[in-house]
Amino acid sequence: MLAYLFVLAAVAVHLRFVAMPFSFTPVAAALLFFGARMPRKQMWVPVALLIASDVYLTRVTYAYPLTADHFVTWAWYAAMLLLGGVLIKGFSALRIGAASLTASVSFFLISNFAVWMVWRDMYPKTVNGLMTCYVAGLPFFRPEVVSDLLFCAAFFGIGYLVSQHAAEPASVPVSRNLR
Repeated sequence: MLAYLFVLAAVAVHLRFVAMPFSFTPVAAALLFFGARMPRKQMWVPVALLIASDVYLTRVTYAYPLTADHFVTWAWYAAMLLLGGVLIKGFSALRIGAASLTASVSFFLISNFAVWMVWRDMYPKTVNGLMTCYVAGLPFFRPEVVSDLLFCAAFFGIGYLVSQHAAEPASVPVSRNLR
């Protein structure tokens, strides 16, 4: 249930704060957590919700056409769920931190490459054009890394605390013999 709650929070933040240039978003953390905690047969749910929010933002909010770079982002959503599934083998701060950094770096590299490939008038189709595209994305990279690390720590930390609390036996009041 917690995994669905985190995905809904990520979609809500994605829809509300996407126009902010340096917004923190819990999208990667929610996908990693969902992938780590939920069965694979349910992994279509967060992907569908995030795709729907992307389509809404692109078509309704910004009135842009859907382009091939969206499909790259949607494939990245699925890949992060699968990466989260790898975390099941052992929850540790190192594994979660590595997955979070992998999410940040992979999104930066893949999404900027897709923009360079798809948006023909933005950057020349040369190595210099690709490097220019990556440099243009750098101001967004640092906040992305920070937010991914913070949200992963929060989500996995909350998940751990909830699971530990649920595993504790209920305390039974000690009855006193009043004779």
